[in-house]
Amino acid sequence: MTANDQNPVIMTEEDFQLLKPYISQLPEQNSDMTLTHELSRAVIVSKDAFPPHTVRLNSKVSVLDLGTDRVMEFTIVMPAHADMRQNKISVLTPMGTALIGFRKAEEVQWKVPAGLKRFRILDVVNR
Repeated sequence: MTANDQNPVIMTEEDFQLLKPYISQLPEQNSDMTLTHELSRAVIVSKDAFPPHTVRLNSKVSVLDLGTDRVMEFTIVMPAHADMRQNKISVLTPMGTALIGFRKAEEVQWKVPAGLKRFRILDVVNR
């Protein structure tokens, strides 16, 4: 069980419907650290009931890497809008998938290309 499984993933109906088609296109992985797993356990709420400071599509997020004390800021977007020069990362990247549906001040553990990392969400701004 990952640290992520201890907290529910909260998503808007709109974000869930946008992401659902991608899960059939993703390669099968035997891991609970996938977008498919996160969507399968998501609590779906209306846009009006969506809690403030929760990461969703188009959220500007500030996170602290607990292993390096490095702060990173980026916006989580759909794959077609990803652009590292503008600090826009795809929701399908390990970091995007790790953070979607989690809230400010929560700690998230996720497997990234460099290994298992732990992050604390410092701030979330939704537009």
